[in-house]
Amino acid sequence: MRIGIQLSYAGGFKEAAERVVELERVGIEVVAVAEAYSFDAISQLGYLAAKTSRVELLTGVLPIYTRTPALLAMTAAGLDYVSDGRFALGLGTSGPQVVEGFHGVPFDAPLGRTREVVEICRKVWRRERLRYDGKHYQLPLPAERGTGLGKSLQLINHPVRERIPISIAALGPKNVELTAEIADGWQPVFFYPERADDVWGESLKAGAAKRDPALGPLDVIVGTTLAIGDDVEDRLAWVKPQLALYIGGMGAKGRNFYHDLATRYGFGDVANRIQELYLSGRKAEAIDAVPDELVRNISLVGPRGLVAQRLAAYAEAGVTTLLVAPLATDPSEVLRYVEELRALVPS
Repeated sequence: MRIGIQLSYAGGFKEAAERVVELERVGIEVVAVAEAYSFDAISQLGYLAAKTSRVELLTGVLPIYTRTPALLAMTAAGLDYVSDGRFALGLGTSGPQVVEGFHGVPFDAPLGRTREVVEICRKVWRRERLRYDGKHYQLPLPAERGTGLGKSLQLINHPVRERIPISIAALGPKNVELTAEIADGWQPVFFYPERADDVWGESLKAGAAKRDPALGPLDVIVGTTLAIGDDVEDRLAWVKPQLALYIGGMGAKGRNFYHDLATRYGFGDVANRIQELYLSGRKAEAIDAVPDELVRNISLVGPRGLVAQRLAAYAEAGVTTLLVAPLATDPSEVLRYVEELRALVPS
């Protein structure tokens, strides 16, 4: 199991980058930068490429709607170049709040668009002339929809690699099936190891049955919070605001992927309550309604022995890359937690 760090997309990036340099020295293997409606992830990863030398740089994740497929491919090839082949492209749909609310782009056809984006990116990296006749993307643009002067082009530069790893953030059954079929990696969120197979097992098997063997095994890339010690129980409460936001506020009723996930984990009634409170503006009450059981089982928080047990559960559930967000009070605590975690990782 690889150990990495996931950086917050809000504030303090330069300070966080300095911590990444220190963490690289103690052996972390991946750093992931998310993108929502904050600073873009690409400029931050370019900064990290210059500050680091070994860690893999991962987008966790870029929304497929906010850049054209060719621009996603160009950007990935550029980051792979400046990092000497250390970049991995994490993609996802994000959600209507960000895509429609911040970018003004329709949130439509997530499955079809994801498949086509992945296919186009791989064509660009192979330096093929872009001829693509998909349902959602046509390259070059048909004459009847443009000037009629478009011709197929290929990437001018020669990429460092023609196979940059692609991971996809997916939660729904069809999205996870597609990911297991076409992607190098899968980035689920709020991963509950003991219930993961019940929620996603059939989708993963269905996708794997159609998977090209040349892709190799699926890299299961899971993010979690981390605090190790006998006096860190209070850190569980630090996780609840984010869970309340996602379960309660990231979508209207009936259109919230995270609410659906909590329901599939067996927390349907409480997810309804969190959503009701959050959407009515009672955010503090929504945070209080997040159950300790859910927080505890999607986190690595507690004494060393408990964290070792949780690590074993993640490994048993098939996790191959663990991205941690330390719940720390100062930089030295971040470093200590990660060093202790690496010592606990099953060999």
